[in-house]
Amino acid sequence: MSRPHAFRLITLIPVLGAIAAPASAIQVTDNLDLGGAVRARWDYDPDRDIQKFNFDTAFLTAKYTSDTWIGAAKYRFYGRAYPYQYTNNVGDVAFAESAWVGYKFNPDQQVQVGLNQVPFGLQPYFGSTFFETLGNVVGLEDVYQIGAKYIQQVGDWNIQTGYYVRPAWQGKGTSNGRTYSTVVSSADDYVADGSDNRERNTAVLRVAKALDLGGWKSEVGVSGLTSTLKNNDTGNDGRRNAIAVHYLGKNGPWGVQLQAARQQMSPRNPGTDEVVSFGGYDGTFNVASGGNLYVADLSYDVDGKYLFDQISGVKLYANYSAFDKSASDFKTSQRLILGTSFSFSKLWIATEWLIGKNDPYIGGSSYTQSLGVGGSDQWENQLYMNIGYYF
Repeated sequence: MSRPHAFRLITLIPVLGAIAAPASAIQVTDNLDLGGAVRARWDYDPDRDIQKFNFDTAFLTAKYTSDTWIGAAKYRFYGRAYPYQYTNNVGDVAFAESAWVGYKFNPDQQVQVGLNQVPFGLQPYFGSTFFETLGNVVGLEDVYQIGAKYIQQVGDWNIQTGYYVRPAWQGKGTSNGRTYSTVVSSADDYVADGSDNRERNTAVLRVAKALDLGGWKSEVGVSGLTSTLKNNDTGNDGRRNAIAVHYLGKNGPWGVQLQAARQQMSPRNPGTDEVVSFGGYDGTFNVASGGNLYVADLSYDVDGKYLFDQISGVKLYANYSAFDKSASDFKTSQRLILGTSFSFSKLWIATEWLIGKNDPYIGGSSYTQSLGVGGSDQWENQLYMNIGYYF
């Protein structure tokens, strides 16, 4: 092998999620819906001579809803096309996003068991973007683990607490990072100063309150997370702790989302404890053990339909995120996304200008070290579009 797979992945693996995408699932019964999507992507980075339009992903979904029993599952397929051109077939990289069943005690109280979303910070994402924020690649945003989550609505208060025994089981791929979520992983051989930890027994609590602030329909909340990091080389246990405060506001077409979070990990690595290896989307990389994450998102919903009523649901947004690391010689990672999403007939399209510094997924900065010691320490940018047909 001439180059490790993850170095090929620096050419842009989006951290993908179906954000506000239209759905027209097939209703199998009164309670069960089956659906999915097929998506294409366009990548343009003239600095690296990248201009590609090809298949992105396909996924299948199932959703069950009744007065008492609920459940959902989603499974994703990648491969063959850029940036997974090192594989031969669609499905050579594949993994579950979610798979859980739940019980509703009443309309305001439920429990979910299985592979479900960890309730931390802004939900379900840290902003309006399709590509997601740096919160995703430091393992705090859009994270699914295996365990149980309890949700209760008490007036204006929303309380969510969960206990997760482990991250998702690894799917299919070529790396130790064969999961949908970015999670603590065993580093691949190409990761310098990589570690071999496994996360277990994650406990999380999220409390949020809805309120009116002037003309803004708002939510303020606080979240906390703690888990065990067992090092497979030393056999010793370390810890991972995180806390976040967030604000979400909506005033007519305008939307604001703000969040500040602190993540502190104390691994028991045989080498340096300043980084912990994470992985996802068929790659592994280092993340600084300690740092502050900041997120700010501004959005605007454009009313009306256009182009003979074929274009609708237009949203404009700007999102900034930064991961300021505790180690004084580690360079801050930053990401700015300017974008729009909309429906065009039966398609849902997101177009985003990605601007990053020491970002493993933007502009070819170091994939394995950008979120640790740092990458090129230069601002890089590229254009990205995702086009999906949802059924």
